[in-house]
Amino acid sequence: MERIEFLTEEIIDKETGLKTETMVLNMGPQHPSTHGVLRVVLQLEGETVVKAIPYIGYLHRGIEKLCEHITYQMCLPYTDRMDYVAAICNNIGFILTAEKLLGIEKEIPERAKVAEVILFELGRIESHLLGIGTSALDLGAFSAFLYLFKERERIYDILEMVCGARLTTSYPRVGGLPDDLPEDFEDAIRNFLKAFPKTLMEVDKLLTRNRIWVDRTKDVAFISADDAIDLGLTGPVLRGSGVPYDVRKAMPYLGYENYDFEIPVISDGDAYARYLVRMEEMRQSMHIIEQAINNLPDGPYIADLPEIVLPRKELTYTRMESLIRHFVLVYEGFKPPPGEVYHAVENPKGELGYYIVSDGSGKPYRMRVRGPSFVNLQALPKMVEGRLIADVIAAIGSIDIVLGEVDR
Repeated sequence: MERIEFLTEEIIDKETGLKTETMVLNMGPQHPSTHGVLRVVLQLEGETVVKAIPYIGYLHRGIEKLCEHITYQMCLPYTDRMDYVAAICNNIGFILTAEKLLGIEKEIPERAKVAEVILFELGRIESHLLGIGTSALDLGAFSAFLYLFKERERIYDILEMVCGARLTTSYPRVGGLPDDLPEDFEDAIRNFLKAFPKTLMEVDKLLTRNRIWVDRTKDVAFISADDAIDLGLTGPVLRGSGVPYDVRKAMPYLGYENYDFEIPVISDGDAYARYLVRMEEMRQSMHIIEQAINNLPDGPYIADLPEIVLPRKELTYTRMESLIRHFVLVYEGFKPPPGEVYHAVENPKGELGYYIVSDGSGKPYRMRVRGPSFVNLQALPKMVEGRLIADVIAAIGSIDIVLGEVDR
């Protein structure tokens, strides 16, 4: 309450001498356009935002600290619960960090790497579909929301086929995939690649030149390239301000350097530019998936590392030594050598990084997450101060945050 009293200011009109006060408005923490439990305290002069202060922490669960008390493999479901909009991307980012800590990157079978690229790009499309759809819904474009969610369901079907889960996937595993891809995986991906461009074109027709959508997003929630860099922004928010930074190009992983794709960049810096970047990123993701599925190799899907990878179930059921190995790995976990590692991936919302310190035991000694939503959210005051209160809704939607990852 002290902060709110501090925000209230008296304003004296120089011409008339009339005294007025700025108004303090709480937006959230339960508000549909905040996309989660986010509270933004707005100081208003009429309809103009004088100051905006985001308050976070309503979903804080202590994920990073929890992970310091469990084995590496047990950390995986917690990464689902950060950006649950694209859980598979969080999972793969954590797995790659653990593999880097173990020093087994070169041991991972090519089939697993290519499959992870496909699933990662599906996660990117899945996230952008939700981001654009809910942002359009906030601004009154209901039809686009329905088109986009129809395609999101197709991706959920593919994820369910691969790992049995639709939202919180907890997939893959350190060392590769827990099981081989299903027989109809390739057909499902090719069917998606045939159907999705049509939906994307329909959404493009519904939104890109829609007068209301353009008026609500063009020249709204502006952030310059210099401010974006100073604030540490990443992802479509940064690239919508004209900065061509993408972890897949800057620090390639999973063999991204071997794929042909472009990094969409638009220098306008407004909400409309961020929308256009996400639309083009989905087209580029389709291009990557097409290359990956055409070059998906046969062969092993998980590394042959008995001290790290669980034995196959049929061996666990039939061989005593495999049963003992299974028990030890589940109970104690694999044990990386002492050291520290940071690994980042280009998540749909920006750079997602995991920093892990190992003391040689089966649990992380320290674990910290660099989440893109948390960092990108700090651009909100700069985007909306001096603008109309209605623009706050467009700004939050264009940043595309997920509070599970902000609060962790």
